[in-house]
Amino acid sequence: MTNQDFKDIAPFDDGDEFHGHIERLVAEPQFQHAIKWVMPDVDYDRFAQGLLQVKTQEAFQVNIMKPFLERLEKLTTSGITYGGIESYDPGKNYVLISNHRDIVLDAAFLNLSLLRGGRQTCEIAIGNNLLIMPWIDELVRINRSFIVKRDTGLRGALEAAKQLSAYIHYAITEKHSSLWIAHREGRAKDSNDITQESLIKMLALAGNGSTVSNLKEINLLPVSISYEYDPNDYLKIREFLLKRRDPNFKKCPNDDLKSMETGILGQKGRVHFELTGDINSELDLLPEDLNRSMVCAKVGEIVDRHIHQNYKLYPINYIAYDLLHGGNRFADKYTAADVDSVKERFAQRMEKIEVPDITAEEVNFMREMALTMYANPLNNKLKATDCSTQCESR
Repeated sequence: MTNQDFKDIAPFDDGDEFHGHIERLVAEPQFQHAIKWVMPDVDYDRFAQGLLQVKTQEAFQVNIMKPFLERLEKLTTSGITYGGIESYDPGKNYVLISNHRDIVLDAAFLNLSLLRGGRQTCEIAIGNNLLIMPWIDELVRINRSFIVKRDTGLRGALEAAKQLSAYIHYAITEKHSSLWIAHREGRAKDSNDITQESLIKMLALAGNGSTVSNLKEINLLPVSISYEYDPNDYLKIREFLLKRRDPNFKKCPNDDLKSMETGILGQKGRVHFELTGDINSELDLLPEDLNRSMVCAKVGEIVDRHIHQNYKLYPINYIAYDLLHGGNRFADKYTAADVDSVKERFAQRMEKIEVPDITAEEVNFMREMALTMYANPLNNKLKATDCSTQCESR
């Protein structure tokens, strides 16, 4: 197999064709507008000339994306930290599988952390539903993204899954490239991060062995992502409210664009990535008599446990939990000033929700959803820690 076998979904190869994509990108007026919107003081002509000097994906990530992400870090976060980098063996390649908080920045900030830790960056999975303009497709594939085909219909879904799985295995075993993929399609709006069994089944489609051996071939490595604040929290609460009013409510492409914009430029507070080590040794312990569905369900549980146990929690998580449950179980984790700050944040976020004729009952619903969103990482960490303790005592 070669990259040509996956030409419609793979990142662009280095070489003359790669440079052609750069040339088309810098000439695109909408790309220029986007760059100036994110970086209002940029000298675009100078920026474009820098882009035109880029010859490889690696150079694009190091010379273009790294400075851009460091600028975003300074403007929109209180700092990005990472842990567990020693579990990322430079001599191996992995599928890094994580919970999903931000459409754009989860993988981008992860790659920034990997660069800082002296590790190879990873290719990035992105759904084709987000490629709402041709230049976005060009940009992400220059930046080592591979495409996840969605909305294929029932007939096309299996073929798309087979192609995606084959590409992931090819990238690990032949390209010797690591990859990142979210553990579920779309973000968990309430931050209750549960791996989709269908995703694990897709990852196991390619390969010549059993479900377990096929999964071991790609070295699944869970990554736990923790944002102190979610810039999209009020948009998610708005969506919860609209779906409550109309169960058939669906977002439009502009909603995804607004989420991407808000996620990129909104304030996130502290951001942490924790790499937890690959799970191959745990896959070896699965009973041999499990069928494919049971194996994939168990693998999902293993991934979830690693993600949940390794959340980095912030005062807002503990405060939301105590406010939601009406107690002070975690009062030692925050101060009175922290509580005032969190309550003020929630009040400000509610004011940003533009929905007509909100009732008092709906206000209570929105408050509960806001608290749930920030309490769920703590809920899941408590459950995962308790489960781990019970397992160890058996």
